[in-house]
Amino acid sequence: MFQRRPMLALATTLTAAVAAISLAPEAEAQSTARPGAAALAASPAPAAFPALAGFAALAGFAAPPVLSAFAASVTVVDGEVFVGRPGDVAVFPMPANRPGGVHVFGREGASWSERAMVAPDADDVGTGYGESVDVAGQVMVVGAPREGHGAAYVYRRVDGTWVTEQRLAWDQAAAGARFGAAVATNGQDIVVGAPGAPGGGVVVHFVHSATGWNQSGSFASGPDGLDELPAYGTALDMEGDLLAVGAPGGDPPLLPGMGPPQMVRGYVDVLRKEGTGWVSVGTLEPPQELPAALGRAVAVSRGTVFAGAPWAAGATGAVYHFVEADGEWTLEHTITTDRPGPGSAFGMALDASGDDLVVGAPLAGGIGAGFAFRRSASGDWSQVAAFGPGSSFSFYGLAAAVGGDVAVMGAPGTDLLEGAGFLFRRTADGWEPDGSVIDETEGLSPLTGEERECDEGSVAGFDCSEVDLVSYLPVNALGGGRGVIANDLWGWTDPETGREYVVLGRNNGTAFVDISDPANPVFLGDLPLTEGAMPNMWRDVKVFANHAFIVADNAGPHGMQVFDLTRLRDVPSPPATFDADAHYDGIASAHNIVLNEGTGFAYAVGASGGGETCGGGLHMIDVREPKNPTFAGCFSDPETGHAGTGYSHDAQCIRYHGPDPDYQDREICLGANENALSIADVTDKDATVVLASASYPNTAYLHQGWVTDDHRYFFMNDELDELSGNVSKTRTLVWDISDLEEPILVKEHFGVTGSSDHNLYVHGDLMYQANYVSGLRILDISNPEEPEEVGFFDTVPVGADVPGFAGAWSVYPYFGSGVIVVSSIREGLFVLRKKPPPIS
Repeated sequence: MFQRRPMLALATTLTAAVAAISLAPEAEAQSTARPGAAALAASPAPAAFPALAGFAALAGFAAPPVLSAFAASVTVVDGEVFVGRPGDVAVFPMPANRPGGVHVFGREGASWSERAMVAPDADDVGTGYGESVDVAGQVMVVGAPREGHGAAYVYRRVDGTWVTEQRLAWDQAAAGARFGAAVATNGQDIVVGAPGAPGGGVVVHFVHSATGWNQSGSFASGPDGLDELPAYGTALDMEGDLLAVGAPGGDPPLLPGMGPPQMVRGYVDVLRKEGTGWVSVGTLEPPQELPAALGRAVAVSRGTVFAGAPWAAGATGAVYHFVEADGEWTLEHTITTDRPGPGSAFGMALDASGDDLVVGAPLAGGIGAGFAFRRSASGDWSQVAAFGPGSSFSFYGLAAAVGGDVAVMGAPGTDLLEGAGFLFRRTADGWEPDGSVIDETEGLSPLTGEERECDEGSVAGFDCSEVDLVSYLPVNALGGGRGVIANDLWGWTDPETGREYVVLGRNNGTAFVDISDPANPVFLGDLPLTEGAMPNMWRDVKVFANHAFIVADNAGPHGMQVFDLTRLRDVPSPPATFDADAHYDGIASAHNIVLNEGTGFAYAVGASGGGETCGGGLHMIDVREPKNPTFAGCFSDPETGHAGTGYSHDAQCIRYHGPDPDYQDREICLGANENALSIADVTDKDATVVLASASYPNTAYLHQGWVTDDHRYFFMNDELDELSGNVSKTRTLVWDISDLEEPILVKEHFGVTGSSDHNLYVHGDLMYQANYVSGLRILDISNPEEPEEVGFFDTVPVGADVPGFAGAWSVYPYFGSGVIVVSSIREGLFVLRKKPPPIS
């Protein structure tokens, strides 16, 4: 995956650095606020990702992970909590792998239990069902903004059961309208936002009659000249006959290379119902002429309007409270907190009820936080509690709701986008923790015992072509559980026994699997993280001289673990818990480890967090004595990389035997350096030489690549060009490197799907690509400048092959037995076999 901290990239595009956050007891609001009450933690706040302390015990099971984004939307009505799980969230492009739903929870004595779950009849994935939800009385509305051009579902509670009443669509919806991105109802009216509609967004009004819910009209963006791209209808809230419509504009791009921010001041349109329609009675604007995204969240309470401005003040964020007097709307309070700091996005979510206001800051410190305010008798707002903090990747506070004595903070990123909702009970002077809720859903089951043939495009529920399924182990059969994913993998063949093994990374350790009987793989054991390191999304492993070398990114003081693979020959009672045979602490975290088996040197790339980072370039390590790794020097080309330090995301280092006569038998490294291909001679570690650097059209994020066996061509992928819209199909770049000082881009090959590409490897005349949600793709490269797909196996059994970070992470095609192993992020380990080509 593309870089060290993609979950923080949204904040870092807004400010030079994301300030760390300390939720101290004396946090206070900066309006006319008095000091706040003690900060509240939903549970003890560990630094370790993925779960808050005690969360695993709460989950109580070890299902293979599913992408739920549970608690991406929340609302509280009459003591019940309604939690949406759309399957993904807009702030991070990890496509869903299950249909959406809405869960209803109620307090039963001292705890919360699920009372109902609603979902559409269609078993579609990626529709965004549950991205928005609102309830009034016996009516519930749920948005599905990516179901075609968008939809909203209406349910009515009949004798205690939620019954589907109607599916709403907008008769003028077009592609990208996102009809259903926001919904609101008062029980008799329903309004649905379509912020992507041409012209800057539209809100569509439906009224109830004897014939059902009928479209009554629509209203579009407010006064001319406010913003060019208002995204009108991004947020909605209704109280009686008063409606607030948020028009915050677009969020900044999450990832590098995805275009400039489209940030605006934003505004809120206030409307009042007159007869059967709605009339604008006020336009609310932020007090400063700077990007603020006012209206990213809105709440109407007691005839007043609260509007979140998460990008105000360098993305510190603020909430503005507007009141009406004599027909004029004016800003009465600016509500902030000094605790989140720049880049926190305070105000991205909020809700108000009576004298209570809750606000989310999902980017605070990279972990998220929530805050509660209460109105005093004088009418001023004071902070009375701080909720959280969250944990890495959790987006704690991306959703927030309050009603009566119940408040909830949504953290849809918890456990790698499985999600959780954290509940609080109102007290006389603040709030106290009241438990948490999750979605307990089983994942895929193991498939072992026999090989299964790909027949007519399918095998065991997976799409395929010319690739058979030998066996499959889900993440929970590989030492994982809720919130645990698979990432990189490599293979080892025991030179004494010929037995084949897989070394597979997880976000919380490394699994070792014996596949000598490939239809019956055996999980032999687990190598935990280095003591003091943090679980993380990225782990990388390579093998040399019967040893595995393992690094992790964004993991704190992890260093490089060295594990003697001969220990796998006799594991008495698997699965065992192993320890490392050696540890290299010259680096803390690293994105990848590169290993040249021809020279015995390893290269940590993308190093960060401590030690000698070498600017993120090649941190060179002599591993010829595997249990005694020693630092050998640095190389980086500052003309490459986004930061101008020569950061290398991945690389391949080879003992060169290609057609360039000047570099025969030299050690050459080809680096995927974010924005350029870097070629260097590192034979002399004390005198490394830059040979060339080269870019290419429509660059987004140069990710990884591999040379052909004859060292004449280099195949390379760009991880973000599909997400950024630079290309419409998976693109593979083909470089002619016959002259190492003058690499030439000779081909842009486009695949048959639009999925993002990740890791690729070359073996003989075949290239094996792990292309995220489209799985393994096998290309014939006998003519390197004209690749042709000759087989595939889609490791994600549901959903479309869209850009984003889910599915196949990596592939290892080098086993002598001919089996191919693929790691798939939420699915686990696949053992596959390509069918032989037909005999002509």
